[in-house]
Amino acid sequence: MNNDILAYGNVVLRALEPEDLDLLYEWENDSSLWELSNTKAPFSRHILASYLQNATPDIYEQKQVRLIIQSLQGKAVGAVDLFDIDLFHQRAGVGILIHKKEDRRHGYASDALKAFENYAQEIVGVRQLYANIAEDNSESIELFQKAGYHLTGIRKKWLNTLRGWKDEWFFQKILRDPPPY
Repeated sequence: MNNDILAYGNVVLRALEPEDLDLLYEWENDSSLWELSNTKAPFSRHILASYLQNATPDIYEQKQVRLIIQSLQGKAVGAVDLFDIDLFHQRAGVGILIHKKEDRRHGYASDALKAFENYAQEIVGVRQLYANIAEDNSESIELFQKAGYHLTGIRKKWLNTLRGWKDEWFFQKILRDPPPY
């Protein structure tokens, strides 16, 4: 599958498949990422298999969608999520993961973000995206700033972590201005 709206640069975004169970199990149970995803407990294979089996393609019902980031060579390197889809206000949150350190800094995240922005705007119908990023997540902050997201707010002492409270930075990107009334 190489749908142009889901491809950009060196990545293609694709739907989750049953064959992704082992990959999701590895990613969701990587405790080094739990702070970033607000995860507090591991996921069982059964729960993840059920999620894959029961996931509906109706993003308007679910108000979220997760796509796999795949390199042009066919390797799954991460995932990108659209969440809290609000069609009335035409906005949604975006989150991104490139799991392995050796797959980072190769342009996968920036290309996936661009493809996802195109998808969110053209297919889903949102006109702005936002990202919530911990103050010390410099890789994500750099990614989103380079992609044209602007810091529009800081939630003070918002995230309770094992190392204490952290601020959460709120980034926004207007994909297109709304039509005048």
